[in-house]
Amino acid sequence: MSKKILAINPGSTSTKIAVFEAETCIFKQTIRHSTKTINEYKHIIDQYDFRKEAILATLKKENIDVTDLSAVVGRGGMLKPIESGTFAVNDAMVEYIKQAPRGEHASNLGCVIAKEIADKQGIPSFIVDPVAVDEMDDIARVSGMPEIERASLFHALNQKAVALKAAKDLHKPYKKLRLIVVHLGGGISVGVHKYGRVIDVNNALDGDGPMSPERSGSVPLGPLYKMCFSGKYTLDEIKRKNYGKGGLVAHLGTNDGFEIEKRIKSGDEKAEFIYKAMCYQIAKEIGSGATVLEGDVDAIILTGGLAYDQLLVDEISKRTKFITDVMVYPGEDEMESLALGALRVINNEETAKVYK
Repeated sequence: MSKKILAINPGSTSTKIAVFEAETCIFKQTIRHSTKTINEYKHIIDQYDFRKEAILATLKKENIDVTDLSAVVGRGGMLKPIESGTFAVNDAMVEYIKQAPRGEHASNLGCVIAKEIADKQGIPSFIVDPVAVDEMDDIARVSGMPEIERASLFHALNQKAVALKAAKDLHKPYKKLRLIVVHLGGGISVGVHKYGRVIDVNNALDGDGPMSPERSGSVPLGPLYKMCFSGKYTLDEIKRKNYGKGGLVAHLGTNDGFEIEKRIKSGDEKAEFIYKAMCYQIAKEIGSGATVLEGDVDAIILTGGLAYDQLLVDEISKRTKFITDVMVYPGEDEMESLALGALRVINNEETAKVYK
């Protein structure tokens, strides 16, 4: 009997779904959600029913019977720090996500929706390499304020998948490589991979590292805390300046890479300058990662949706190619990575980890 797996990957204004039969993708679609609809919900978790029904309606329209599924897997969210791998979704995980003590993120919806759909069919649900994967060295956790510890929150799923792909192309085991992997999307994470572990990475969600299409990245602290106590902004407004309304969207009014590319080609000097400033910051973060590896870097890997943009790739590469070769894997392998993580468990090739 063939094993069919539904993979669910919620994004800020879309939900990607795919159905795999064993290792083969037989259906894939991105369900778009209007910004107006998304903004009607005060909290991301409130979008749960809306997104779940959109998924089920799409599957029904495509004549995909959920009773034929063997498992459902969702992108993991802002959980407690956990190790890399495939985890069974349990009540403790769902409750933690609903409380969201580490913050709200669209990926939080993945495990909740996966469990709801799977439970009704009496099949297992999983997450794979969530954003909360934490393999950082202790020295990388230290900040200049003892009360604040640097945290690992990044695009673990795609970073791990692309690192494995690069290892294959380099004809070396992932666990014998020293890599800097850069996920370029709505958020940007720069991970230092040393012998199979991500030993240092910027907190791609919470104001660390380079700015991105919709996140501010690190900003000067003095002006920031003056802004916070100016009385002009609420805490939620400050958070949105960091996440959601920061970066390119703050400077240019859009986080749409295609629109920005068109503006640059039409001669918009401000758009070009700000875009290149983002590339400059990404390159600086890569250089910082190279020092963590003491300059011994096997490859720099660029991945994610923005890696399709040759201008961005060229701008980053010209500043970092002195370190080592730059390898480019545009897009992401997240849907396949989710499905294969679940498949390994239901094929008894590995045991699902337990979230506690």
